[in-house]
Amino acid sequence: MKPVFPYPTLLGDVTCQVVSVSVDGKPLPYTSVSAAERVVALHQSGRARWEEARLDLRVALPEAELREGPWQNVACLAVLTEKATNARTTARLRREPNGAMTGSITLSRTEHLRRATLSLLVVATVDGVLGRLVGSAEEDWYIDLQETTPVRQREIDIVQVDFRDGPHPWLRPFKEAPWLVETSGDMPTVYLNTTAVEGLIEVLNGRGGSATERVVREMAASQIAQDAWTAMFHTAAGDLDEDEDGTPVMPTGWREAVLRTMLPDVLPGRQLTDALYEINERRTKGFGWSELQTGIQYAAGRRAQISKKLTHAVRTVDRTERSTD
Repeated sequence: MKPVFPYPTLLGDVTCQVVSVSVDGKPLPYTSVSAAERVVALHQSGRARWEEARLDLRVALPEAELREGPWQNVACLAVLTEKATNARTTARLRREPNGAMTGSITLSRTEHLRRATLSLLVVATVDGVLGRLVGSAEEDWYIDLQETTPVRQREIDIVQVDFRDGPHPWLRPFKEAPWLVETSGDMPTVYLNTTAVEGLIEVLNGRGGSATERVVREMAASQIAQDAWTAMFHTAAGDLDEDEDGTPVMPTGWREAVLRTMLPDVLPGRQLTDALYEINERRTKGFGWSELQTGIQYAAGRRAQISKKLTHAVRTVDRTERSTD
């Protein structure tokens, strides 16, 4: 949900565009940058080994609102982060003579692993307090180091960690679980346990292999995806706020995307606003919530393509048995 601040913040839109990208000083092909998806794909940058990528940015602010509002010392900050490596890079944009806010931020290859998030923040002095957050871009950009096509296909972190002796004490009670889905943060995270099932991580990270290995990989990935969709739906449904009339308000970010994607299968035939109201009623008042779990399971299974993967697994096993007869 959108946070509420105890001081004036910007109402108008803040937009951020990546206007160009260079890798070790050489321009990245335009096909690797998607303004519509807000994704930059760095995997095929033309260099097998590279050190840094520079992203040139242009930001549009609600100028009229800024001129009339109580904000002073307004500054735009571009922030690159990645949870998998705990990396964080910040760059301050500058105002051009024509009024546009421009600047660049550098992504160091050694500090990032898979997928970095580029956010745009607007800070200012408010009521004499420096550096208060007064606005931000509604949608982040994603800088994908492992994809060749700039598609906003995954807005979920995947972290491989030892639940038993790793750096996260809260995971130790779940040392026998092969994976867990955590949805309390700004982005869902799937934690893969590197020690619970011997060989599982190698299978999931592998490519090709025997028919049996491919089947195991597909089925494990589908089960992880189903668990993730189920957990994300429950979190999104549990985070609903209400307006003055008691009408549930659609959340923002990934929670909105999950509800819009799954609700037509969870409550088929309902308009989106009606479905949102019904799940909120069932959750808060307690009636019919258990009956809703069947629809949630079905919707998550569709998103994870469980039926398709299971069909392929059965056919593969059948072909293998026939070939050995």
